[in-house]
Amino acid sequence: MMQTANRVAIVTGGLSGIGRAVAARLARDGATVAIGARRGAVPELTRNITAEFGDRISVDQLDVRQTESCHAFVAGVIKAHGRVDILVNAAGVYEEAAIAGHADQIWNDTIDTNLTGSFKMIREVMPGMMAQKWGRIVNIASVAAHHGMALNGAYCASKAGLLGLGRCVALEGAAAGVTCNSVSPTWVETEMLKTFIDAEVAAGAPLAEVRAKYESSNPQGKLVQPEEVAGLVAYLVSDAARAVTMTDHQINAGSLW
Repeated sequence: MMQTANRVAIVTGGLSGIGRAVAARLARDGATVAIGARRGAVPELTRNITAEFGDRISVDQLDVRQTESCHAFVAGVIKAHGRVDILVNAAGVYEEAAIAGHADQIWNDTIDTNLTGSFKMIREVMPGMMAQKWGRIVNIASVAAHHGMALNGAYCASKAGLLGLGRCVALEGAAAGVTCNSVSPTWVETEMLKTFIDAEVAAGAPLAEVRAKYESSNPQGKLVQPEEVAGLVAYLVSDAARAVTMTDHQINAGSLW
């Protein structure tokens, strides 16, 4: 168990996939976790996680694209718990489009959510972290931050931007004990990936073949699990990672993509 007991953490996009796994892991390690999600506290999505952890996890509406929403959410956490120690930016969207004829809406929503939304949340928590001389910020990036993919200009640009943003945050926070890192997974078995698999199956591809395709995309031949990402995040936000900052950590199962 990492030393995050009694810390106050915010996890954006914490109702599904990597964000949910991170929120659960931090709560299990003793942190008080505030989940921010665009959908808010939807009963069917929050029932299990709040039942397991009780008051240690709360869920509220947060649209990271909106400055006012970010400000209100962080202010609410500070009012309830007195401070924010940890921020994990896991909110993200993904939609494919070719560069030729690329829709502005897809570009804007991807950049605004994945990159600008992370910046806005960091901007809200940094003053308090700097003042208390302790803080941990982790941005969930992707191996797409390092390697391009056809039809994924917006997604790759948004994730690459997180690496540059994180380096600046780490330098500004270093003297005050505030670290900033990113985690870049390859394909992770999340709800998002399951929608891709379901779409291919609906188009006529056998389920076993579709799963095998994604599994064979890395040399280990197995999909990364959300809990594996959460384990690395738990280390990065702990006291043990004091000197680990300004770094991107790939969970790539040996794959360059």
